[in-house]
Amino acid sequence: MVDIELERVRRTFGDVVAVDDVTLRIPRGTFTVFLGPSGCGKTTTLNMIAGLEDVSGGRILFDGEEVQDLPPNKRDISVVFQSYALYPNRTVRDNIAFPLRMQRVPKAEIAQRVERAAERLGLTPLLDRRPRALSGGQQQRVALARSMVRTPRAFLLDEPLSNLDAKLRAETQFELKELQRELDGTFIHVTHDQAEAMSLADLMVVMSRGTVQQQGTGGEVYARPANLFVARFVGIPAMNVVEGVVADGRFEGAGWSAPVPAGVPSGPVVLGVRSESLRLVADAERPVGRVQLSEQIGADVLVAVDSDAGKLVARVPVDEAVFTPGQGVGLAVDPRHMHFFDPETEERIRDHERAAVHAVPDEKLTRTAQG
Repeated sequence: MVDIELERVRRTFGDVVAVDDVTLRIPRGTFTVFLGPSGCGKTTTLNMIAGLEDVSGGRILFDGEEVQDLPPNKRDISVVFQSYALYPNRTVRDNIAFPLRMQRVPKAEIAQRVERAAERLGLTPLLDRRPRALSGGQQQRVALARSMVRTPRAFLLDEPLSNLDAKLRAETQFELKELQRELDGTFIHVTHDQAEAMSLADLMVVMSRGTVQQQGTGGEVYARPANLFVARFVGIPAMNVVEGVVADGRFEGAGWSAPVPAGVPSGPVVLGVRSESLRLVADAERPVGRVQLSEQIGADVLVAVDSDAGKLVARVPVDEAVFTPGQGVGLAVDPRHMHFFDPETEERIRDHERAAVHAVPDEKLTRTAQG
C-alpha cells in the first residue's frame, strides 16, 4: 500500500477552476472519504490521483515519488466507478480474472487469486453466472473483487454505492470497511452522502467549490466544523444557525438571549447549535417560536420550530416529544455546545474553545427565551 500526498494540486478547464490549491496527505492503510456536493471537485481530485485527469498545477506523490506525469497503468492503482462496467457476456469468474489476464499472470495463479477474492466478498456461489443474473449489490461486489484481485497500491472508489437501496448500501458499507481492514489497504472513496462518509471514514476531506474546507476524523469534523459550510453540510439535520451579536457576555439575536462561554469576542457573530443540543421549553413566558411539525427518527423525534431566526430543529427523545403543532416554545442550550462563526469570513471563532470546557454542566441549561 502507499502514502499519497497532494501538494497545491490544481485543475482547470479553460477559465473554469475545478480544483484549486488542494494540499493533503492520505496515510497508507487508511480509509479516506472525499465528501461534498455535486460539482465540488471531489471526483476530479480522485481522477487526478488515478491519472485519468491531467494536473494543471502542483504535485501528486506516491511514497514520496512524483506521479502526476505518469499514465494510469504506471501508478498501480485500481478504480471502481459508480457504473459497475462489467462485461455482460462474461461470467463473474471471467470478469474478476480480466485484469490478471491482461497482465499475463499464469493461469494457475489467476484461478487461485480469483477464488480468494470471490470468497472474501461472498461471490463463490456466483462465479459461473453472468452479470444480468445478479442483483445490484452482487454486481458491485464483482466490481470490487475485480479491483482487489490485483492487490494494487491503492483503491479509488467513485460513488460506488449510489445505485444501491438503503438496506443494501448499509450492508455494503460494512463489507467495504471490513475489506479495507483485512487488506490494510489505502482506500479513497468519493461520496456526497454524509452518513456514508461518517460510517466509512478514518479521514474525512470535506470539499466545496474545488477547495478543501476541512479534513479530520468524522467525529472531529462534526464536533468542531471549521466554517459555516461544513457546519451546514455535515450533520442530519443541518446545524441550526442564528445571526446575532455578542455583548457583555451574552448572545442576542432573533429573539434569542443567552450567556456565552468566556473567551467569545464581542461583536457580530453567527451562532450554531446542533439539533441534539437544542432543548425546547414548553412553559416559556415569552416563546421564541411555535412548533411546526414533528417527525420520528428511530428513538428520537425531530421537532421543527418556526422562529424569527427561521426554521430551527431540535432532536428530542420520543418520551419527551410532548409538543403539538402551533404550540409556543422557548429554547434552551448548553453554552458548551454553542458554535460561533464570523459572519464575514464564515470561519469558526476558536477563542472560546478552551474556556468552554469549564462552562456550566449539562443539567444547568440556560433558557434563551427570558421571561
